[in-house]
Amino acid sequence: MDMKPLILIVEDEAALATMLRYNLEKEGYRVCEAGDGEEALTLVSERKPDLVVLDWMLPSLSGIEVCRQLRRKPATRELPIIMLTARGEEGDKIRGLNTGADDYMTKPFSLPELMARIRAMLRRVQPVPQKGMLEYGDIAMDLAAHRVTRGDRPVHLGPTEFRLLQFFMQHPGNVFSREELLNAVWGPDIYVEPRTVDVHIRRLRKALNGDNDADIIRTVRAAGYALDSEQAA
Repeated sequence: MDMKPLILIVEDEAALATMLRYNLEKEGYRVCEAGDGEEALTLVSERKPDLVVLDWMLPSLSGIEVCRQLRRKPATRELPIIMLTARGEEGDKIRGLNTGADDYMTKPFSLPELMARIRAMLRRVQPVPQKGMLEYGDIAMDLAAHRVTRGDRPVHLGPTEFRLLQFFMQHPGNVFSREELLNAVWGPDIYVEPRTVDVHIRRLRKALNGDNDADIIRTVRAAGYALDSEQAA
């Protein structure tokens, strides 16, 4: 029998944590809770969840620092993280995403939207149904094993960057707008700001490009991005 996904709620506001637990359990998920950052890291090491809903403002250790530490460890490098915060400024959103969060919601948030984002993110990290390999230049993508290499070097990608690269490798040379990438990778039913695409493209580039590697993600001014070995003029 398949185990339902386990979701870790990291939230020091007890009423909100209880409400999230109730609604997640109603949807059939298993839930565990942590009230601060230290407890969250301990729980993750003991019982790795399938997804983390992480508050930014936490006692003892901030959500940003929790996110940073999870991304540093190989075992949790690809763990999906949705960050919740009262900070609504765009700079804060970008900082949260740059630290390694996969998605970001500002309080007060819509509960149905959070549930939709959780469902979408869990769908994205399910084992990829396609089998086989995708190859472009010196990059190889094993869809069954969910592994990427560039030459002999393993490339560590989060779930969103993996999907982005997979989409690019299935359509090499084609230029896609931010909106087209959002529809293909995040899904048409999820609202994500177009700037979010830029953040994930930067993360994908950073993971793919070693010291001597050519940048194969081309930025096409006013149009979007393409997987293309030719550099933009």
